[in-house]
Amino acid sequence: MTVYVDDMRAKFGRMVMCHMVADTDDELHAMAARIGVARRWHQAPPKASSSHYDIAQSKRALALQAGAVAITWKQTSAMALRRRVTGQLGLPVDAEAWARGYLQQRAAERAGAP
Repeated sequence: MTVYVDDMRAKFGRMVMCHMVADTDDELHAMAARIGVARRWHQAPPKASSSHYDIAQSKRALALQAGAVAITWKQTSAMALRRRVTGQLGLPVDAEAWARGYLQQRAAERAGAP
C-alpha cells in the first residue's frame, strides 16, 4: 500500500497545491492525519472524480518525509482513471501507457471498430 503526492502546482489563494492519493482511503486518511491535514478536506465521488486531498507544498514535503512517493500530475490523472475503471490505482510507472491504451480502445469502440 502506498501514498502518492504529485508535482501539480495550482495556486489557491496564497498557497500552492498538489494532490495526495493512495491505494486505499484508510491509508490516505492516515497520511492526512499524520501530516496535519483535516479530514474535512478529503474529496471523493460524487463531488470529485476520485478520492484525494489537495494539499499545500509544505504538507507535500511532510508527506514525502513520512514515506509518500513523488509522482507526476499526469501519473495521478492516469492512475485516477485506472481506479475508476478497475478499482485499483496501479503503479505510476505504467499509468500513462495504460490510460492511453484504455482511451484508444474506448475511442475505437465508439467508432464501431472491433
